[in-house]
Amino acid sequence: MSSIKTVTILGSTGSIGTNTLDLIALHSDAYKVVGLTANSNVKLLAEQAIKFKAEAVAIADESHYAALKDALSCTNVTVTAGEAAVADLASAPSDFVMSAIVGFAGLRPTLEAARRGAIIGLANKECLVCAGDLMTNEIKTHGATLLPVDSEHNAIFQVFDFERPEGVDKIILTASGGPFRSTPLEQLTSVTPAMAVAHPNWDMGAKISVDSATMMNKGLELIEAYHLFPVRADQIDVVVHPQSVIHSMVEYKDSSVLAQLGSPDMRTPIGYALAYPERINTPSERLNLAEIGKLTFETPDYQRFPCLKVARDVMAHGGAQPTIMNAANEIAVAAFLAGQIRFVDISAHVVETLTNCDMKAPHSLANVYEIDAESRQIASKLLSRFQQ
Repeated sequence: MSSIKTVTILGSTGSIGTNTLDLIALHSDAYKVVGLTANSNVKLLAEQAIKFKAEAVAIADESHYAALKDALSCTNVTVTAGEAAVADLASAPSDFVMSAIVGFAGLRPTLEAARRGAIIGLANKECLVCAGDLMTNEIKTHGATLLPVDSEHNAIFQVFDFERPEGVDKIILTASGGPFRSTPLEQLTSVTPAMAVAHPNWDMGAKISVDSATMMNKGLELIEAYHLFPVRADQIDVVVHPQSVIHSMVEYKDSSVLAQLGSPDMRTPIGYALAYPERINTPSERLNLAEIGKLTFETPDYQRFPCLKVARDVMAHGGAQPTIMNAANEIAVAAFLAGQIRFVDISAHVVETLTNCDMKAPHSLANVYEIDAESRQIASKLLSRFQQ
């Protein structure tokens, strides 16, 4: 690389954020961390700021401001707190922004980065699920660049012919099937949070791990792919691939199928986005196909994974439904992790919320926030129907 690239990481204490910093540590001559944000992990955020000599940090939970300020009192790091502070840090100058805040909370700061024309590594699905057309319009208007970091979308990005999209027949997202791919259906009623977050292939945060177990994660990725790539909704397929070696595929009209393969390590797509259009060395395990032996594929089972069917129906319907679905899912997953509802109630709660919400398609980003807030209120009230 010809010059040092400055980096802001939104959500630096999560899985994507820490993996991004691992890569930056390996290539410290090419990257300079200028800004870091977290929700509430004061200890790790302070350690990261000191180690990487960040210029500024912001913590979303204002109740942790004093503790963070104290932890960094012997440094020159600028410390701020609150959701507005996180958005302000995203709007501050840097060459690259890693958008790794989990959930709807990542929308506003990612939008701020887009409005200053930043290169954005997008690891937050909800930005495009909840505000797809509006977000992509902001990207185009302000000349920002969106580089997908989800392993599936990053894989498609690497093999998609953007200059001749008319030659694409379909894109195929792969899914591991999570920890319950072969669990007898009757046993799903007794799944615990500890069981749901134990993903067989990937090391992820609790919320994303539960979404993978229900395959809502793949449902969100369907909608995200629809906004990222110039294809119709009916040109997006999902196939269950337990080994997580093929990260996704693009099928062309001549029947050629191009796939991106690699070991299941998020540092590979993170490194691709971080260095784009160049590539950097990563410590990801090199792929040994002979050792793996075989790759298998299955059609998704909607009875086992009803969230995937819900998401596909929501994608087809459009309007406010993706925002409603996401809000309901976040409420349901949090309730499951807190032991308030069963694993199998997550999809039922999302459907119940969609049934009870009647909102028009968002016409502005402010409207997206209104739909999200109202959906969360309704979803929270409906939890009582499922609570144990």
